[in-house]
Amino acid sequence: MRDEIKSSCLKRLKRIEGQIRGLAKMVEDDRYCIDVVTQIGAARAALRRVEEEVLRDHVAHCVEHAITSGDKADQRRKIAELMDVVGRADR
Repeated sequence: MRDEIKSSCLKRLKRIEGQIRGLAKMVEDDRYCIDVVTQIGAARAALRRVEEEVLRDHVAHCVEHAITSGDKADQRRKIAELMDVVGRADR
């Protein structure tokens, strides 16, 4: 992972960690269910943005390298990995 992407992802993940702690506090404090669900949705959306950033970097670096290398087996492997992870993300 490139340094700038790693730094950006770590910042986002630390914010998400704070969101999760806030969610736990909301549950402890018996906050209104819809407010809790709304915040869960916000945390999930934030995780999706991190996931997209990591995948974008993977395609720009690892997949691109496999394509330019000319190694057909590596190309197939990288594309299969990408398809698997994208398929799992939809579940």
